Amino acid sequence: MRFDALAFGAAILAAAAVASLTASVPSASDFQPDLEAVLRRDLHFSSADFGDLEHGKIVKRTMPATVPEEVGVAGAVRVHGSRERLIAAYRDIVTFKKNPAVLEIGRFSDPPSSSDLDALTTGHDDFDLRGCKVADCDIRLPASGIHRIAAGVDWQRPDADGRASTLFKELLLSHVKSYATGAPGRITQYDDGRTPVRPQIAGDELIQTSPYLDALKPGLAAHLTCFWSSPLDGAEDFLYWTKEKLSIVAPFISVTHVTIVPAGPYQSIATSRDVYSSRYIDGSLSLMIASDAVGDPSSFYLVYLNRSRTSALHGPMAGLRRSIIEHKAKGGLDSNLRDVKARITSEQ
Repeated sequence: MRFDALAFGAAILAAAAVASLTASVPSASDFQPDLEAVLRRDLHFSSADFGDLEHGKIVKRTMPATVPEEVGVAGAVRVHGSRERLIAAYRDIVTFKKNPAVLEIGRFSDPPSSSDLDALTTGHDDFDLRGCKVADCDIRLPASGIHRIAAGVDWQRPDADGRASTLFKELLLSHVKSYATGAPGRITQYDDGRTPVRPQIAGDELIQTSPYLDALKPGLAAHLTCFWSSPLDGAEDFLYWTKEKLSIVAPFISVTHVTIVPAGPYQSIATSRDVYSSRYIDGSLSLMIASDAVGDPSSFYLVYLNRSRTSALHGPMAGLRRSIIEHKAKGGLDSNLRDVKARITSEQ
């Protein structure tokens, strides 16, 4: 009987040891290691968030601000489909971006040409440059551009609005050419309001405070800061313009720099940096990650992150404005993730 008791006790101890070892070994992750590290460390996704993603739910959250005028959102979803198909669709940015809020859109040539802006129309709803002067202008322009329009447009003439539109496009094209080559002439300051806005500094600071860029693709941060002098293996770069209208606010015209690059054999990433915005945005940086699911090669995880800076978050009622902006940003993020998932899944 003593032998049997000892044997039974030994069996219990052995079973307990095996159970303990089994419990201490984590189950295999469905996420690529680089992606999982970024989601946990930089985007603050929880274990529950990872579980929700594996079950097809959308996860989204606001990001902590590094400065008072910054707002950021991040979200992710699991997509049954091909990430290569997503990246191919994203290259066709004119089609990819089409939605009711995007009134007009066009992609710049390489090198940029004046004809690239032929489809951009401007009227009084877009901006009114009559009386535009430094510290008081309807849209964001540098002091040199404001002076050029004041000197170049005779507002008594019937074609004055058309002349102002032509000068605006010339200023915009000159800025885009300088941005793309690193040549002098880039717009580094908006002088339309009482407080100057420095979009280049805002954009560079967003890059500097985004450690996940180089964690995913070493050298990406330097490339986004000045891609003309910091080439990156495998990177595709292009610029596009849009005219958009969100809700009841006035339309705004923007230029965006897109970089698409592989991040290892199982991931692709695309970044978007604001190059010019006629209203609202001081600087903006977005990151899209498409990362193959480890357990199912026919699925991938789509992650989207946007951080933007806006002067609207200064002054009285800044807290209320922040709450409204974050609410709308999260709603828009949810809608975009659902739309992309539905589009890619329907193409299977």
